[in-house]
Amino acid sequence: MESQPHNRDISGNTALDEAQRVKRFEERIQAGERIEPKDWMPDVYRRQLTRMISQHAHSEVVGMYPEGNWITRAPTLRRKLGLLAKVQDECGHGLYLYCAAETLGVDRSDLTDELLSGKAKYASIFNYPTLSWADIGVIGWLVDGAAIINQTPLAKCSYGPYARAMVHICKEESFHLKQGYEIVTKLAQGNSAQKEMVQESVNRWWWPVLMMFGPSDSDSSNSEDLMRWKVKLFSNDSLRQRFVNGSVAQAKAVKLTLPDPDLRFNEESGNWDYGTINWDEFWQVVKGHGPCNRERMRMSRKKHNDGRWVREAARAYSARHRKNENEDGKKYYSRKRRKNAALGSFFTGKIRKAAHSRGQPTRT
Repeated sequence: MESQPHNRDISGNTALDEAQRVKRFEERIQAGERIEPKDWMPDVYRRQLTRMISQHAHSEVVGMYPEGNWITRAPTLRRKLGLLAKVQDECGHGLYLYCAAETLGVDRSDLTDELLSGKAKYASIFNYPTLSWADIGVIGWLVDGAAIINQTPLAKCSYGPYARAMVHICKEESFHLKQGYEIVTKLAQGNSAQKEMVQESVNRWWWPVLMMFGPSDSDSSNSEDLMRWKVKLFSNDSLRQRFVNGSVAQAKAVKLTLPDPDLRFNEESGNWDYGTINWDEFWQVVKGHGPCNRERMRMSRKKHNDGRWVREAARAYSARHRKNENEDGKKYYSRKRRKNAALGSFFTGKIRKAAHSRGQPTRT
């Protein structure tokens, strides 16, 4: 539900004290209203959103590197074009999300500096290498499939700009999932070498993908606040379970095996029970000690430095464009004043002439 006009008077300038404003804010959240950038919000809500949205934006941008690595090595022109389109989409997703973050009062360049300094985090899954073409299919199937399950509820989150960005992003992610699953299906139906390659890829990616949903609910320090404010609508563990349930059927359809000896269907819960996740590995990757953390940061810094001239040229063009607009505006209003003065003189002469013909006095 969108914000109602009669609630727009919630701001720091009202007579309400802090506790009352927070109470009113949470009432709006529970009523299902959307919070918009100019609405009052608690500082902690703003900080949590900034952290979450910027981390999401960084993930989209860094996520281009593992797949971009295979653009020149795609097996066919069709696959090359599909992968190019997907990487381009990820870049656009980062742009949408940085714009959403900026509505919270932060500057995009500051967010980028935090990423390049290592202060900001991004999804742990992108710190793993893409060793074969099968990895591109498995990333589309499992990684983007997990992203859809994780991100679709965000299209209904309480913060308007983030929710609207996610509507568009999730539509494109569904294309990525279909593209990846098609690649996996073709390889799984291919010769013995292709089948072995795709199975080996699934074996490497399965557990890191389960870690994508974040730490278990008992160890997630941010989930409680985010769920109370309806930024997150489901817990990490519930989303992870939904992903496992769907992936089992998809793997069976293409005759692939998920690398978990403890994977069993639980008749009582109706879910697939899975083995223990290696959380030590997860935290090592989050802290910057994964297989490709250093490589990803090196590429990010190189990209930022190589693109400096583009940013400088864009700023120079923008400044020149604004200057020309100001000069054109001055010329326009100067011409308009002269035209109005000429029209005024013309009509004044007409009025005087008409008055004189009727013998009426005229003002000078």
